[in-house]
Amino acid sequence: MNALTPISAGDAPDYAGLTVTPAGPVLGAEISGLDLTRPLEPEIVAAIRAALLRHKVVFFRDQDISHEDHVRFGRYFGDLEGHPVTAHVPGFPEILHIEAADGMKLREAIVPIVRAANKWHTDVTFRPAPSMGGVLRARTLPPSGGDTLFADTAAIYADLPQPLKDRLAGLSAEHDILQSYGYRIDEAKRQELRAAYPPQAHPVVRTHPETGQPHLFVNKVFTTRILGLPDDEAASLLAELLDRVKAPEYQVRFRWSENAIVFWDNRATQHYAVLDYWPVERVVERVTIKGDAPYFQA
Repeated sequence: MNALTPISAGDAPDYAGLTVTPAGPVLGAEISGLDLTRPLEPEIVAAIRAALLRHKVVFFRDQDISHEDHVRFGRYFGDLEGHPVTAHVPGFPEILHIEAADGMKLREAIVPIVRAANKWHTDVTFRPAPSMGGVLRARTLPPSGGDTLFADTAAIYADLPQPLKDRLAGLSAEHDILQSYGYRIDEAKRQELRAAYPPQAHPVVRTHPETGQPHLFVNKVFTTRILGLPDDEAASLLAELLDRVKAPEYQVRFRWSENAIVFWDNRATQHYAVLDYWPVERVVERVTIKGDAPYFQA
C-alpha cells in the first residue's frame, strides 16, 4: 500500500479475531477485543504487530493494566530500555514517569519554558539504535486537553518532490541529546551525557526494517544539522523538512480517556503531546522498546 493510500477497513487483513478500526485516513487505528491485563497468545501478539506496521500507531481503550502488565506487554515486542534523564516509576526502571515536556514537573514559573520546548519528535534518536516503539499509558488526565498527535513520516516523504528526494538520498544528519536536555541540567550532568551519548549520524531518510518503506528521519528535538552541506544550506534544508511534519494532512490526533494506551512505531512516526491543560495535572507512563541502527536502502 502506498504511504498516502487512505486506510480502509474493507481491505484490512484478518487480525486473529481482534477488531482494528482506522482512526484516520492516513495513520492510526483503535484495537479492541482483548484484555491487556492477561498474557497474550502468540497469534494475538502477531496480530497487534501487523496492525502496528500497517497503521503505525495503535490505540487501546479501557485497559486498567498494572505496572507488571505494562512491562509484560512491551516485552512481547522486544527488549526494553530506560532513559538517561527522564525519571522512572519506583521499582520499575523500564517504566518512565512523564509529566509535561521532557518529563519535567509543571509549575507556573516554567510553563512558558516547557511549552516552548514542546516539539514534534521521534524518541531517543540520540542513540546509535533509536527505539523501535513506545507504549504509553495514561495515569492522571486533565478533564480536557492533553491530546497526543502523531505524524506519518512515510507519507511526508512520499509527498516530497522527486528532485528533493534525490537530494536527500545518501545525506546524514547529526542527532544530539543535549539539543533537548542540555538547557535543564547542570554542567556536570551535561558533561556526563556528552561522554555517554556522543552525537550520532543517522540517514535523513530511513528505510523501515520491516515494511521497507522510506521515512523522513529528522526531528526538531534531537536533530542539530544535516552533514556534508554548507551551514546555511544545511540549516535551510533542515528547516524545510521539519516544517513538513506540521501539516495536519499527515497526522492523527488521539484524545485520551481513562486507562487508554497508545503503542506507536517510533521508526515510522513523530509525535507531539499538546501542553494546553495547565494548571491541571497530566501524568503518563511509558515503556520503550529497543530498536536497531537506522539505514537507507535506495
